[in-house]
Amino acid sequence: MARLHARVGTIRQLEILLAVYRNGSITKASKQLHLTQPTVSGQLKKLADDVGVPLYEQIGRRLMFTEAGLELIKGAREVMDSFDRLEMKLADLQGLKAGTLKMAVVTTSKYLIPHFLGEFVKAYPAIDIVLKVANRQQIIEQLERAEYDFYVFSHPPSNFELDVIPLAANPLVPIAAESHPLARQRKIPFEQFAREPFLIREMGSGTRHAIEQHLKNAGLDLNVRMTIESNEAIKHCVMSELGVSILSRHTLALGGSEGLKELDVEHLPIRSQWYLARLAGKEMSVIASTFLDYVQAQKDRLSTLLLP
Repeated sequence: MARLHARVGTIRQLEILLAVYRNGSITKASKQLHLTQPTVSGQLKKLADDVGVPLYEQIGRRLMFTEAGLELIKGAREVMDSFDRLEMKLADLQGLKAGTLKMAVVTTSKYLIPHFLGEFVKAYPAIDIVLKVANRQQIIEQLERAEYDFYVFSHPPSNFELDVIPLAANPLVPIAAESHPLARQRKIPFEQFAREPFLIREMGSGTRHAIEQHLKNAGLDLNVRMTIESNEAIKHCVMSELGVSILSRHTLALGGSEGLKELDVEHLPIRSQWYLARLAGKEMSVIASTFLDYVQAQKDRLSTLLLP
């Protein structure tokens, strides 16, 4: 029997396989790749025939990849990563810094990360950036797929082997509307603040994770009124006097704080930290290595500029 690399038809088939896996459907992958659905289905069928085993099953509207399919996806990702690294290395040998830097960051760090990327992109204008923004649990899922160069967390997961670099302080501060009675008080007892109607982020959010850990240590519960999946929506609800909340100070300093007041509450803010993480065993591209050097050289200067 011919070896696998002789049986797999084209690199394009591997690209199609990865697109279908990432999107979870042939329809979405077809749109992303600007191909017809029959073309995508046909290429996947040919790939499965060449490999000699089924790659996925269609269960209702869901695609469920077989064990063989998941192994092929893992190998396909390594092949494509190798091409990316080769492309970047060749550009580097030509005296250029070109390629793609892929980052997946938790939602509240979207106010922080552009400040680290801005000057880096100016220094290396040929570099493309792929930036995914999602909540903590969704970024952990991306970490499992190992598709990105770097990940940004305030609370890195402990069940992965990660190389972690502190980026900047991320204090989580109590807020209320400027018209709220607490806005005029000093040294507010934490117990009093906790009794106020509270607006909290969804399950899987890093901010919620930090708040729940802090409350557990204090032996307190919150009076949760609403669960909201957006910091911006929380800010507007707080402005409208629907309740109080705790958000990253970056969200206020860089995302706007008009109509809001940071409260003086005992045992707050919650001390937190942003971290830049990468999978310890993942080979770094030239671009990823260049960015890491940049961050280590600039993080102290940049972090002091971000918060008052």
